[in-house]
Amino acid sequence: MNITDKNIDGGKAFDWGKTSADYARFRDIYPQEFYDKIIGRNLCVEGQSVLDLGTGTGVLPRNMYRYGAKWTGTDISKEQITQARTLSVGMDIAYFDVSAENLDFPDDSFDVVTACQCFWYFDHVKLEPELVRMLKPGGRILLLYMAWLPLEDRIAGASEALALQYNPAWSGAGETVHPIVIPEIYGQDFEPVYHEEYLLHVPFTRESWHGRMKTCRGIGASLNEQEILSWEREHIRLLSEIAPAAFTVLHYGAVAELKMVR
Repeated sequence: MNITDKNIDGGKAFDWGKTSADYARFRDIYPQEFYDKIIGRNLCVEGQSVLDLGTGTGVLPRNMYRYGAKWTGTDISKEQITQARTLSVGMDIAYFDVSAENLDFPDDSFDVVTACQCFWYFDHVKLEPELVRMLKPGGRILLLYMAWLPLEDRIAGASEALALQYNPAWSGAGETVHPIVIPEIYGQDFEPVYHEEYLLHVPFTRESWHGRMKTCRGIGASLNEQEILSWEREHIRLLSEIAPAAFTVLHYGAVAELKMVR
């Protein structure tokens, strides 16, 4: 499903379904510290019901499943949800291919709503009142993010520069450490209770970093098949020149927690 937004990539269409197979293989990369930050807030644990918006291939529900919460994951992409169900065999996780703005779960269904790597994609005028309706009194929104730092990491910077040669409009480039942006509309029903930004050294091989880059919005979800093949040849050559067989890439993680005030 093609998505267009004038505020993202200059309005260039992208489709996560195009990259779902690679996404399933290469995007389960959050280190344990990323999940420890969630548990440290006593969220997504046993006794809680959690809705994961923009779940993709179910990375968050699958990795947090062992902590005992009851998970539901939703995503606008049918292909992503298909991968999530395949990867979650044996786990009691409910998945639905539906946009965040069109959810119809009953009132007071969830203790926590999570959104990882996706909050800026949503229409918050439509979404915010629905989250108020679906969350239990005192419910929480937990926003999560992790990004490489191209200005501080040589390999990330070189890979990003190549991606921009193929997709100059890609607005996901040039990331720096900053708090997660909370749209103003959430101030009418939620209060911020916590945020944190922290550095992470994430391990990769040349193959896994190449796969990670291919699955970013600016490449696998946006370019046509020939452009992707050309980018792949150049990126593989680039990594052979600048990257050892195994390495870490400097990222930062960010978390923001909102509490409903009713």
